[in-house]
Amino acid sequence: MKARLPRSLGRGFHVFWFGQSVSTVGDRVTVFVVPTLMIFVLHASALQVGIVSMAQYLGIPLLGPVAGVLVDRWDKRRTMLVCDLVRLAAVAAIPLAYWLDVLSTPLLFCCVAAVSGATIFFNVGYLVAVPAVVEEEHLVRAYSRLEGSGSVSEVAGPSIAAALYSALGVAALLVDAASYAVSAVCFGWMRPWGERTVTEGSVWQRLTLGFRLNWQDPVLRRIVLAAVTLNSGGPVFVTVLPVLAYRGLGVTVGVFGAAMSAGAVGALLGALVAPRISARLGIGRTLAWALLLHCLVGLGVLAAPALPAGPVIAATMGAYGFFMSCINVCSAPARQSRMSARHQGVMHAAFRTVTWGVIPLAALVGGVAVSLLTGPLGILDAARWTMAGGTLLAACSFFPALAVQSRMDADPPKAADTATADAPGTVGAEPAEATP
Repeated sequence: MKARLPRSLGRGFHVFWFGQSVSTVGDRVTVFVVPTLMIFVLHASALQVGIVSMAQYLGIPLLGPVAGVLVDRWDKRRTMLVCDLVRLAAVAAIPLAYWLDVLSTPLLFCCVAAVSGATIFFNVGYLVAVPAVVEEEHLVRAYSRLEGSGSVSEVAGPSIAAALYSALGVAALLVDAASYAVSAVCFGWMRPWGERTVTEGSVWQRLTLGFRLNWQDPVLRRIVLAAVTLNSGGPVFVTVLPVLAYRGLGVTVGVFGAAMSAGAVGALLGALVAPRISARLGIGRTLAWALLLHCLVGLGVLAAPALPAGPVIAATMGAYGFFMSCINVCSAPARQSRMSARHQGVMHAAFRTVTWGVIPLAALVGGVAVSLLTGPLGILDAARWTMAGGTLLAACSFFPALAVQSRMDADPPKAADTATADAPGTVGAEPAEATP
């Protein structure tokens, strides 16, 4: 007897998935090329690398609170299309500035910050889009596919980026610009989705509602605390890694790209097996243990230079990515199960604002710490100690997440949303056509 094939997730999801898969490959090129460009072309210091890394997330505390309110009221497909076009222009401006001989750290900061601002609005629409075009019982499978394509980009992206940078230099960033164009075309093929919030209430009421929803629900509150802790230490590790590799360990661009690609195979495996693990252990329990292991395996990078740097980085990042995929696959469905569709936008925007708002500071702290410690310790040990400290801080995210599963079992989904939605001062919503 033949096994039944899984039910299709629908045309809307597959168009969305394709656009995002292409875009994420391009993103990997920019994430790899920008710090490489700073270190080898602009000869930037660790502090400057940290400042530009901070710009990647600067829009979160500045625009995050209002993004959910506005995206709730806008056409979400059109919003995401415009965000792609803004990001296309900002990324393409970097090679243009280089060819005009005006490229500098402040200009890079502005371009990266513009991408960050557009991404804030894009991500709110992204998180609303998935449950709008996919039935709730298939959400984990949908996020597994999205995480899988993201992991494939992690595998292929750094090697592609290293090869493109070696062949084209700064022009490699045009690949990311083109990927945003592909994503925008895909959104143009989709029908509008989600619900538009009626504008009878004030912006302030919607803003406060998003934060209140995240704090009043016991599951959301614990996920928020875990994510804030993780993002207080994790960005230190990520920001300092290129400094450690290029300047501390003397790794070449090609070796670093190959090591990152080989290591990201673990992220792909994580995306593939996360649904099975969460089905056996529960979403909340899988989330908690993935948080702990994701952080602790990062300490493996300390094995270099006692062991060859390339394999050490590859093995460490492979395990690091495996557990990160498990976190991503479990986190969004756990949060979305607590909230009705009409409040998804403000809930996600408030969550991103609080949990990602600490990332710019963490990235800056990583750059500052390496700069301060380089004098007494040298660049290698300064980077190693800074990364170890950030990793251990992030590992504390395990403690608030440990109770997520028990609270999910004890409290029915959407309980907090139902109670808050009927409270005075909240804004109603009317349904709009969703893509099946």
